Amino acid sequence: MRWEKRAFDFIFSTLGLVFLFPFFLIIALMIKIEDGGPVLFIQKRVGYKGRPFFMYKFRTMVVDAEKKGNLLTVGGDPRITKSGRLLRKFKLDELPQLINVIKGEMSLVGPRPEVEKYVNLYTNEQREVLNLYPGITDPASIEYVNESELLAQSSDPEKLYVEKIMPEKIRINLEYARKASWWTDFLVIVKTLARIIS
Repeated sequence: MRWEKRAFDFIFSTLGLVFLFPFFLIIALMIKIEDGGPVLFIQKRVGYKGRPFFMYKFRTMVVDAEKKGNLLTVGGDPRITKSGRLLRKFKLDELPQLINVIKGEMSLVGPRPEVEKYVNLYTNEQREVLNLYPGITDPASIEYVNESELLAQSSDPEKLYVEKIMPEKIRINLEYARKASWWTDFLVIVKTLARIIS
């Protein structure tokens, strides 16, 4: 990772954690009150150069949700909690990943990290995306902001994801990476926030 991008990530992630800490406490309390389960959902993802790491999110689904359904989450998934629906709507569940950014496992802007199951399906060309640091947001996430709704409309959500959505998201991110800079990363963050609140 270029030092400019790393500095950008570290500074803004640290500031974000400091200013959002009171908000984090409110979210944590909301999750805990609803069902008494853990506040964070920690899942192994595949990161830079194929290295596994544990990604943090606020828990938006019932406890042990992965054992009760698919790895993919579609719109209207009954495993999503009431507080989880609110958090997902405004992407607030992703905020703990600022910790991953500070640790150097992720970037603010970069391809969303996948679970090993789907990375194992990558073609040699698609595996180029593993040469990029994964991020909290990316151009593909903006393009597919309604991904869960698209999956919900399919009779086979996993097939749609693997054969159509995943390859297109990888293509978008590889194309973006060829011309990315700290300024274009900043614009992606602004566009992400605009999409969330619109």
